[in-house]
Amino acid sequence: MAIETEDKALDRAVLAAGVRAVLDEPQRGFYLIAERDGRAVGSLLVTYEWSDWRNGDFFWIQSVYVAPKARRSGVFRALYAAVEQRAREAGAVGLRLYVEHENRRAQQTYEGLGMRRCHYHMYEVEFA
Repeated sequence: MAIETEDKALDRAVLAAGVRAVLDEPQRGFYLIAERDGRAVGSLLVTYEWSDWRNGDFFWIQSVYVAPKARRSGVFRALYAAVEQRAREAGAVGLRLYVEHENRRAQQTYEGLGMRRCHYHMYEVEFA
């Protein structure tokens, strides 16, 4: 996914430790995996962001991936529905995700699900 979307090769040891950290500590988030005929065709990670303004959590959808042959076939829509259901059941205040500026197809998908572009820009600094 990282190579496809950002042309970035990930350190597999760091990635494996990061996945284990979520699985070992559920307060960090959870993964959902979509399967077809016993094969994984899509996945995503959900993490939490506390909003003091709203006195509740946003569920952040991250690391979205749908296998190329499964795209445009409802895989993400099913994953999104599962996240939305869990968020509502948990009393979350909403869902958030970020998307590449150029990824118009993904933006159209998110808008088709009722999401809207918010007025925030994202900034970051990474520590080595």
